[in-house]
Amino acid sequence: MLASAGFYLFANPRAACTAPYGKDGREAILSLAAFGDAKREIMSWPGYKPTPLRSLPKLAARAGIGAILYKDEAERFGIGSFKALGGAYAVFKLLRKTIWEQKNVIASTLDLTSGRYSDLTSRVTVTCATDGNHGRSVAWGARTFGCRCVIYIPETVSEGRCQAIAAYGAEVKRVAGTYDDGVRRVAADAAVQGWTVVSDTSYEGYTDVPRDVMQGYSLMIDEALEQTSAAPSHVFVQGGVGGLAAGVCSYLWERYGTRRPCFVVVEPEKADCFYRSAVAGRPTPAEGALDTIIAGLACGEVSLLAWRILETGADAFMTIGDEAAADCMRLLADGRFGDDAIVAGESAVAGLAGLILASADADARARLDLCADSRVLVFGTEGATDPEVYRTIVGRRPDEVIAAERGLR
Repeated sequence: MLASAGFYLFANPRAACTAPYGKDGREAILSLAAFGDAKREIMSWPGYKPTPLRSLPKLAARAGIGAILYKDEAERFGIGSFKALGGAYAVFKLLRKTIWEQKNVIASTLDLTSGRYSDLTSRVTVTCATDGNHGRSVAWGARTFGCRCVIYIPETVSEGRCQAIAAYGAEVKRVAGTYDDGVRRVAADAAVQGWTVVSDTSYEGYTDVPRDVMQGYSLMIDEALEQTSAAPSHVFVQGGVGGLAAGVCSYLWERYGTRRPCFVVVEPEKADCFYRSAVAGRPTPAEGALDTIIAGLACGEVSLLAWRILETGADAFMTIGDEAAADCMRLLADGRFGDDAIVAGESAVAGLAGLILASADADARARLDLCADSRVLVFGTEGATDPEVYRTIVGRRPDEVIAAERGLR
């Protein structure tokens, strides 16, 4: 069903199918209790509303499974991706901590958005490296809650994504090398400048803020389960540094225990750090220039906190080629098999593309127990976050796809 040169699937031999979530200290990383705090906070933000859970029944029938549920994050807080739930939440937590330490006051969302403590927050500068969406979220959070922001982007990030970050008032710096090179540059510069790093990846000596980022991401799976009548049997989710996957996996593991869905992490074959780590049994970086069109997943090193959850929480790891992702974008834009058209960016379709490829392969179907009764949840993590890149891949602008869909209704 998709243009593809094939895929790789690795069934995780360390999957802890019967272990309770709390074993080995996982609750100290992410937990339903901490998620409750994140949920209450984010739901209080101006403009909050659940993103839609779309059903793709025609595609599911073509794939030989019972249902495909697509959590569409294209309109999350108007920034175009799920990242608003993580980076901005971490910025909020950071500023609230600053106010508590200085004034012994627990600040509310209204306190921050109204500028009540701007004398303190305006002195704070947050920073991060990004392939696009996380930086936009941090910049949006900085503008919303009242602090300065400096964002580092690799040289390969498109100009459209650069401008989208700058539109929220952030200073944007282009740096040589990959996303991971940018992470190291940010850490070094922040130490000199006295800035605070708000990263979606964790590494030795840096773990507190990424916990908040990942905890915010869990709101997507919470919303999705409230929007459907039955829990999914399978979840296919994007890799990257692993923050999203860990946020979803931890929620499902703690909530459902041994009854949790089969969990598959999907990455670009050119940025396959989780696949390599799973095969090796330890964090192992991807090799090469990470030159995948799936820009938001062009990450070469796993987040250490995310790995601690996914190394035993994921049932399988999978890599796909760029051609499959591009064709999956076109499949959704065209409503190829009769479902409603959806505008999805390159990173949005990785999980769905992985599912489609696996469903068409007899061995993969058997290994993942995909069958006619399977209900599969995927996360459409972004819309057309760079409209020009989207047009180049799909052949139409996002507004043209939307207009054509509305014309058919």
